[in-house]
Formats: sequence, C-alpha cells, structure tokens
Amino acid sequence: MNLADAIRTIPDYPKPGIMFRDITTLLGDARAFRRAVDEMVQPFAGQKIDKVAGIEARGFIFGAAIAHQLCAGFVPIRKKGKLPHKTLSAEYALEYGTDVIEMHLDAVLEGERVMLVDDLIATGGTAEAALRLLRGAKAEVVAAAFVVDLPDLGGAELLRKLGVQVSALVSFGGH
Repeated sequence: MNLADAIRTIPDYPKPGIMFRDITTLLGDARAFRRAVDEMVQPFAGQKIDKVAGIEARGFIFGAAIAHQLCAGFVPIRKKGKLPHKTLSAEYALEYGTDVIEMHLDAVLEGERVMLVDDLIATGGTAEAALRLLRGAKAEVVAAAFVVDLPDLGGAELLRKLGVQVSALVSFGGH
C-alpha cells in the first residue's frame, strides 16, 4: 500500500496555485490510517518516550494514537485561548501576520522525552513554535514525525537545523 495514494490532492485550495494535501481520505481508510500510525511509531518502539505532543487539530488524531501505541502521555498544543489552565505561549509567523499556540504549563516535566507530531510539515512555523514551547518547559524533544512533508517549503530542514530528528511518511514536491 502506497500511503500517498490514500491522500487526496485538491488543486487551487485554499487559493490558486496551492495543491492542498487532504489527509481525511487517509483517516477514512482503516488500513491506511493503521499503517500510518504503525509507521510513525515503529522507529521509536522500545525507546522511552514519556509524552507525545500533538499540534491542533490533525496532530491530535495521529498524536493520540501514537501515544497509545507507545504507552506515553499525550500533550495537546492548541491555538491561543483554548486551554483552561496556566499556559506557555509561542508566537509564529503566518503568510500575513502572526498567530500564537499554547501548551499547559504543567503538560511536560523537565527532562521528559517528547515526540512532536502533526499531519503535515510545510514551512515549519507552527512546529518550530511547538518546539520552543516544549524546550521552554525543559523537555527533551527526541523527534518530530509527520504524515506529509512538503520539502520545497523547508520546514523539515528547519527542524533538523534546530537539532530535531524529523521523519515523514510521504513527501510531495511543490505546494
């Protein structure tokens, strides 16, 4: 099974020239979803991973399933204002402007080994902000895993330059 075949491409969404990689078709295919989770877990089976941090919203889907498989806790990284307790915040750049993500102050403990998960890595802005949150809480980010990498946009390379082991199941050129 080629996981790329389970991902629908929608041309010109959300604007002309963008090839949107829609993972909802992969999620709806039980075999493809199971394989994606298994392949994201496999490199870390037998390693000590204390927490899996998933980036809102699709990172929650994969991150929770991976945390279950690794017998690890799950940490939601959310958009500003969505978490009810004291938070750490990190701002990141968007195409036009900035946004903020947050994590509960007590979501990770100093020295905990954390795996960062999301469905897609493009420019890496959100993932880099999540990395700052986790490192700000003194967690050890052992890896970042994504279903889809858009390498032309440089996000995975950005994380590697920041010392993070990055893996992705599928790579699509262009954007």
